[in-house]
Amino acid sequence: MEKLEDQKIIDALKTVFDPEIPVNIYELGLIYKCEVSPTNDVLIHMTLTTPHCPVADEMPKKVKQAVVDVPGVNNVSCLLYTSPSPRDRGCSRMPSSA
Repeated sequence: MEKLEDQKIIDALKTVFDPEIPVNIYELGLIYKCEVSPTNDVLIHMTLTTPHCPVADEMPKKVKQAVVDVPGVNNVSCLLYTSPSPRDRGCSRMPSSA
C-alpha cells in the first residue's frame, strides 16, 4: 500500500473554513496533529474556535469528508478537544500581522 503524502491531507484540510472567519481551519491552528496509519487510516486531532462553537457538530463531519476524499485514504476519525484554544497553545499558523 502506498503511503499517503502529508501535503495532500494538509491541502484537503485547507478547503475547510470556519463559517465565521474567512480563514481555513489549518491556518487558524484548529488542527493539532494528523496521524496516518500504515493502512492509510487518518486520525485528526482538532479543536474549535471556541468551546461553545455553533458548528461543533458539523465541523468534524466537514473535516472527515474533506480528508476521506483524498485518494488513498481509507477511514478518517477526528478527536475533538475543547480546550485550550489554538492561540493559547501557540498553534495558529496565521502570520502575526493578520
